[in-house]
This record gives sequence, structure tokens and C-alpha cells, in this order.
Amino acid sequence: MKRALLLFSSFLAISTSIFSQQVLPYKNPALPIDQRVADLLARMTPEEKFWQLFMIPGDLDNAAPDQYKNGIFGFQVSAASKGDAGGQMLNYNTSENALVLTRKINAIQKYFVEKSRLGIPIIAFDEALHGLVREGATSFPQAIALASTWDTSLMHKVATAIAIETKARGIRDILTPVVNIAGDVRWGRTEETYGEDPMLSSEMGVAFVSAFEKMGIITTPKHFVANVGDGGRDSYPIQMNERLLEEIYFPPFRACFERGGSRSVMTSYNSIDGTSASTNSWLLMEKLKRQWKFDGFVISDANAVGGDVVLHYTARNYADAGRNAVNGGLDVIFQTDYNHHKLFIPPFLNGEVNPERLNDAVARVLKAKFQLGLFEQPYVSEEAVTKLIKNAEHKPLAREAAREAMVLLKNKSNVLPLKKGIRSIAVIGEDATAARLGGYSGNGNGKVSILEGIRKRAGGITVSYSEGAGVNADEWVVVPDSALSNESGQGLAASYFDNISLEGEPKIRRVDKSINFLWTLSGPDRSIKMDNYSARWTGKIKSQLSGKFRIGLDGNDGYRLYINGTLVVDNWQKQTYRTLFATHNFEKGKSYDIKVEFFEPVGNARIRLVWDAGVKKDKKARIAAAVAAAKKSDVAIIAAGIHEGEFQDRAMLSLPGYQEELIRAVAATGKPVVVVLIGGSAITMSNWLDSVASVVHAWYPGEEGGHAVAEVLFGDFNPAGRLPITFPVHEAQLPLVYNHKPTGRGDDYHNLSGLPLFPFGYGLSYTSFSYNDIKLSSNNISKDSNTEVSFTLRNTGKVAGDEVVQLYIHDMLASVSRPVMELKGFQRVHLAAGEQKRISFTITPEMLTMLDKDLQKVIEPGDFRIMIGASSRDIRVKETLTVK
Repeated sequence: MKRALLLFSSFLAISTSIFSQQVLPYKNPALPIDQRVADLLARMTPEEKFWQLFMIPGDLDNAAPDQYKNGIFGFQVSAASKGDAGGQMLNYNTSENALVLTRKINAIQKYFVEKSRLGIPIIAFDEALHGLVREGATSFPQAIALASTWDTSLMHKVATAIAIETKARGIRDILTPVVNIAGDVRWGRTEETYGEDPMLSSEMGVAFVSAFEKMGIITTPKHFVANVGDGGRDSYPIQMNERLLEEIYFPPFRACFERGGSRSVMTSYNSIDGTSASTNSWLLMEKLKRQWKFDGFVISDANAVGGDVVLHYTARNYADAGRNAVNGGLDVIFQTDYNHHKLFIPPFLNGEVNPERLNDAVARVLKAKFQLGLFEQPYVSEEAVTKLIKNAEHKPLAREAAREAMVLLKNKSNVLPLKKGIRSIAVIGEDATAARLGGYSGNGNGKVSILEGIRKRAGGITVSYSEGAGVNADEWVVVPDSALSNESGQGLAASYFDNISLEGEPKIRRVDKSINFLWTLSGPDRSIKMDNYSARWTGKIKSQLSGKFRIGLDGNDGYRLYINGTLVVDNWQKQTYRTLFATHNFEKGKSYDIKVEFFEPVGNARIRLVWDAGVKKDKKARIAAAVAAAKKSDVAIIAAGIHEGEFQDRAMLSLPGYQEELIRAVAATGKPVVVVLIGGSAITMSNWLDSVASVVHAWYPGEEGGHAVAEVLFGDFNPAGRLPITFPVHEAQLPLVYNHKPTGRGDDYHNLSGLPLFPFGYGLSYTSFSYNDIKLSSNNISKDSNTEVSFTLRNTGKVAGDEVVQLYIHDMLASVSRPVMELKGFQRVHLAAGEQKRISFTITPEMLTMLDKDLQKVIEPGDFRIMIGASSRDIRVKETLTVK
């Protein structure tokens, strides 16, 4: 026996020796990852190193045979760039079958593994904010809605479901989640976040990313850091001091890295104290990699590195921008076109990129690829994704999440839940049928509208529908191509001048199909300076309808319009943005001479030729129809929503279009009115709130949202969502957050309260809860000790329900100013009617930690106010804890 074992050991040793001689070290899975990385790195050329730091959306369908011979970081399969000259928006091919997508990813992977010199696999990446942005993938409630559940276990289950659907398709890196703090709700991307509080955002972020990372999918929290600036505008520059960043904006990122295991992070578009986030060495090298010891890789937002050239004006060209970015701590340049590599590659080949920094960046990427096991198993099985296609197993979870996210904001006279004696319901509003999913969404896996959900649940109740009003109420449109012509055919003859006074010979002559231009990062043509030009368009205009129509120009001034040689719109000045009209009598089929002139002396121009010919002006009729439907019904349910999104910030927070007018008109019937809000941010309601009985914020509730809304309205589910953001009374109060620091005097305005309409943490229920008998296990503790705070929570109502218990702490005396209160804990608790439960929180030293005047973490002795309640404004029980 011993002899046999010795022979086997000798054979094993010889076999291992032969294997190690045949297999290159970086391809040997038995070796430590760091050793494999070092070996592969030593074999790479500068060009191959560059390509590991370059990622794009796209396929290999039209690639030249040797186009990717040097490898690449990864692909976002079947995506294409769109939008303005900045190319910062992506158009995802969400309609591609999951099996086709999986096969495509496998084919791309096979190309790189077998055809590139070193066989380095790619990382397929995509978006998965609240569901993978792909055909057949489940669409869960929007991120802000998931945060409003205040339920981290549910969040983890949702994330696990998304991860299963993601990995089955071969996608191994998601550009998600958004853990930016939504400190100003005018920001159009508030919907993508987990709200205004660093603690809630951290807990939701960790619950989300940990599910993916445990399944071998890299998560990329974004956007690093603080990409909402003055006025709630996206990617505006910030000048935040380090204390504010450390206390508010950094914590969710650190939590995702240190507790959630995120192995990547995406930089933001904005500049921080004068340096863009993608080239900011203090942010990326000093803070992230040295102080926090982050060992993952940093990627830019799409085309953000080039922003140093065309937006921030801190780089002469793209080569300089790429060099500065990588030298400053960026690891991967994310661009939206393969050909962009030509702009960035030179400094990687001529040594201008610091060799040590270059090797570090490449090593971080290679490490991730080894960790994912892509060198051993680069392909994904088609079996798993085939099963997912046939089985919509995550729809019940999407429904559960939508139910838990619903926030009951008002319920006068307990109109909700709807009474059993109701015989008829009028459902009103375009959002009742639209089933909108929110930003960064796929198509959903069979989405259900609010109207469908109500009709299915209503049983024998009569449900009527009236279109009412929607988010958009266009009163004019851009004059279409078909209405414009010139001597050579369709469109207008255009002349562009390299001065602002239309003088001399035109620099450019061409035909423009229509006048609908937004020139931000460049001018009308490369040969013309983007901040000093003028233009003239001439030709004919013809309407397919007869009548008196308004025609005019929409833009940032410096324009005039002539019809048949007569000046009808004259705004030859640069002052502001406006839309000016003239009324003209059009005869169907008749052509009229038209001339438009425009000038731009500073850049960033907008000019559109617009009219209201053919625009339906049916506001009165639609409101009248909705009122009539309400009068015939026992209750009216109005679905109303907002427009928002990436680079779609809102100056006004009221309901757009004529939805507010609609609500008031329906409420004037005297019938009970329930408003169901669709959107991902705060909405002002002063013009209509007092006239309606109930308000439910459904957010973007996902593909099962219609069923969830119906279950809440009929009382099948008791709503318990809580606001993760503060709702202001008026935009003038913004920014408005609950955890601000004490003011030097007061919070109010002369003509407006400083208090919110609905505070952070707010939400009603169909039942009621009492908080009693608060106790600390020890009222006096040392700096390194824990204590437990507990109280009795009782359901004092007649139905079962959830209460979201919130723990806030205030440091009553500190060496530096501290927030008036800070969320430090929360629990979503279910109680039957009459049931009570002892609820407890452990108060740890970390909860009492602050940054002193030197930005060092300390726990200062003294008193801390322990506050527990139903919202940041509804504190029910308090105690004082003394730290020695």
C-alpha cells in the first residue's frame, strides 16, 4: 500500500512538473492570482496594456479581422451612442432575445480568447439599476422606490434575482448602483438614487452590491463623487470641503467597497474643486486608493475623460486628457465608439503615461478577470438563460417590492382603502395606462398598467377610463421636414458665417432638413468657431392644413423670422431663452417664402423653427370628459406623473402639463379623489393637495406595478413605504434635507416656512402604532462600549400592518457643529392588530463617532439624544445617553 502511494505521489509530481512546463504561469489556475497577474503583465506590449484600459459598447459584427488583435477591457454588447456631440447618452438594445445575447457574448469571448495574442478574455458589462436592461429581464421598482421600502432584506432578494438574470446572460460587470446623495430633488437623476441620507443609502447599497459580488458579478457604484451641483443640476461643478464629502457623500461608496465588496467604481462628469473627477488624483489616488485601500478598478463615465477637452477646458487634446486621467488614478477609459481609441492611445505608447501607474491600472483589471474565473471558464451555459426565458419566476418578487414601496402621503377621512360598497370607479390620466418603468429600464417582462391592475381586482365594480392629462402637453412642435423645401428639394438652404453679423461670403453652404439644433460642445461645423457665428436659412414652407396657426422660433435668442419678406418675429439680441410666435393664415398646400436668421457670440446655442399647425388643442375636452367620468362614479382615481431623467433636471417640481388643472376640476365634482403619483422624486402639491382625499406615491413601480397599486387601493396590502427624500412646499426652499447642521439664526423665510411638505422618513398606514416605555440598558457608557435602546411598539389599529421604526441621534455638545439629527438605524416591523413587540437597537461606538476639527474620527464625551419615531419630524420616544 505504501509503495503504491509513493508511486502515485511520484507520478503526480512528474505530471505537475510537465504541466507547469507546458502551461504559461498566467494560465495556471493553481498559482496565486497576484503571481498570474505579474506574469501576464510582463508579457504585454504597451498597446496591449492600453486596450485593457479601454471599454466600449458594441459588437464584433462589423469589425476588421485584426481590429481587436490586442484585446480590450470589455464590451457593452449591442449598445450604440446617441444624443448631442458629447455622445454621453447610450441607447441600449433592450429588444434582443436573451439566448441570442448569450450566444453573442460567447462568440465575442471566443474571439478574444482564441484570436488575440495573449488570449485575455473580456468583461461583458451592462446596466442593472432596478433590473437588467435587457429583453425578458424582470423590471423591478425604480431605485428610489426600493429605498422607500426601508427593507434591506427585500433589497437583497431583489438584487439576487437581478444578478441571476444578469449572470445567465454572460454579463459579469454592472454599472450600478447609483449611491450619490440626492441632496437637491430638482436633480433629474434623483430617481436612480437611494435618497438624501448617507446611512439609508449605505445600507441599501450594501444590500444590493453584496448579492452581485457573491455571485461573481462586479458592481460599479457611481458616480464618484457628488455629481449634482448648484440648482440641482446634473454634473455641475462642486466646491465641497473635505468634511462635507466625508460626512455625507463618501459613506455610501465606502460601505459598498468595505462591506458590500464592490470591485469597481465609476467617476462622475463634474469637476471637484476645479479638477474633473476622472483626473482628480486627490480623489482617486490619495483618498480612494491610498487612504481607503481600494484595490478594485476605477472607470470613467461614458466619454467623461474627453470632457477635460470640450467641457472643463483643462486638457489641450484627448491624448492629454487620457494621460492626465490615468496618471491621476483612473484605470479604465469608457468611450462610446471604437474609433475613439485613436484619440487616447498615443501617450500610452510614448511613455507619457507613468509606467508604474500604467502597470497598476492594468494589474487591477487583470486581477478582476482572474477573480471572475474568466481565464478558466470564459463562456456561459445556454441552459440557464433558456430556463429563465421560459419561466418568469421573479414576477412575484417584483410585485412584493412594488407593494412595499408604496407611500401613503394623505388619507383624509380614511377614503383608502376603498370601501366595499363602491359600485363604480373612474380611472383618469395617461399614467394609468402608460406603465412607465423609469430611467435605465428594459421593456419589462410583461408590464401591468394601473388601469389593468384595478380592473382585474375590481371584480363586479364598474371601472371607466378617461385619458384626462399626461406628463406632456405640447402646444407646439418643430416644423417637420415635409413642410420645408428649397430649389434643390426638401429642406432649407442654409448659409453659415464665421461672424455674428451675417457678413461676407458664407463659410459653409448646405441644406438642412429642418431647423432643430442644439450646439453645445461644438458649432454648426468644424470650420466655424463654436462661439462666434451666424446663420441664415431660406426656402419655402407649406402646411397640410388651412387656418390661422402660430409660427415662431424657440431658442436662446439672437433670432428673427420672415414670412413672404415680412419680419414677423424680431429678437435680434442675446439675453435669455424664450419662445416667440407670430400668427399667420395658412392655406392648405400653398407655399410661402420663409427666412430665418440666427447669431451666437458665446456658444451653447439652441434654435428651433416651431408652429402649432396640427397640434391637438383638446385640453378643455379632455378635462370635461374626465369630469363627466368622475360624476358618474363613486370615486375618482387620478394617475399623475412627472418628466425627469439623466440630464433632465427640473426647475419646477409641480406636475407638468395641465395635470394640476385636471385634478382641481375633478375634485370640484365633490367626489372623493385619490391621486396616484408616478415619478422618482419630490412633487410640490400646494395647488391641489387640499382638494383631494388621498395621495399615494407609487414611484415607478416596475412591471407588476399595476397589480401592486390595486392591492394598496383596495386594502389587500397595507402601505408602509417611507420617503427617502424630503418633499418641499416650494422650490424656493431647496436644497432642503432633514440632517442639516444648525443655522446661525433660524430656518424660516419671511413669507414661507422652512419646514417641508412631507419630511424624510414620512409615510402613513391604514392602521396606527404607539411607541412606549423607552429604556437604555445603560445610560452611561465608555467610548468603546455598546448599549441597547429598546421600547414597546404596539399596533393600536384594527388591521395588520408594517411600521418603519427610525432611530435618530443628536450629539448635544461637540467641538464642531453636528447635524440636528442623523439616521442611525431603522427596522420594518410587521404587527397584527393589537399586537405589541419589544423593539431594540444596539448603539455602537461607530454610531457616536464624528470628525473633529482635524478630520480625525473621535467619540467625544458628553450627552447624546436618542430619538425614535415614525419619521424625522415624528419622534415618539427619547432618551439621553451619556458617554464618559
